[in-house]
Amino acid sequence: MENRKPEASPSLEGIIHWRIDQWFKFLPANALLSLKKFHELLLKYNDKLSLISAKTVFHADNIHFADSILANEIVFKDQQISEIYDFGAGNGFPSLIFAILNPNVKIKAVEVDQRKCEFMKIAKAAVGATNFEVLNVQVESLPNDSVKVAVSRAFAPLSKALLLTRRPFAAGGTYYHMKSEEWSNEVSELPTQLCTFWTPSLVGEYKLPAGEIKYAVVKTVKNPD
Repeated sequence: MENRKPEASPSLEGIIHWRIDQWFKFLPANALLSLKKFHELLLKYNDKLSLISAKTVFHADNIHFADSILANEIVFKDQQISEIYDFGAGNGFPSLIFAILNPNVKIKAVEVDQRKCEFMKIAKAAVGATNFEVLNVQVESLPNDSVKVAVSRAFAPLSKALLLTRRPFAAGGTYYHMKSEEWSNEVSELPTQLCTFWTPSLVGEYKLPAGEIKYAVVKTVKNPD
């Protein structure tokens, strides 16, 4: 799994924060309530399933929730989307956040770990995300040409992610990658052969509400064979 190097929290250790309703006041009340329910479940199951690292528990609202909300704004502003896959969905970021914020879009969370899939199903029921589907399969086992739009947050380094998902993606499909500020290094290190199949570009950058590190959304478009 890729490490996006979460920024150290400026808040006091030992205090579990929830500031989403302060930072994102524009979100509908029902969405804010669903996000809070998801947060509570995440904390409840984390010790058993290791859904997030211990160092991010106290500021998960910033590192995980705000990160996914800000990426959501970039991805869904970039194009009209009716269905999107989340590769290596694991703990439900960003897929369940996307599902809560976009109730008319089909969100498919792809995860090989059965226990984490069960957690996402529990979270789906708790927040009432009927547009959210959990697929307990390997990404590379998805049918050829079946994916038109996908996202991943901590699935794999860029080159490996593109190699694994080449067959499931349809020509012209768009793959959004949530990356750290070092995203340009990953793009520059792409093997020439992969660049014949994919065209990368930066969609947008953002900072978390608490912190100074920049994060990015990079997209790769699958070229015709």
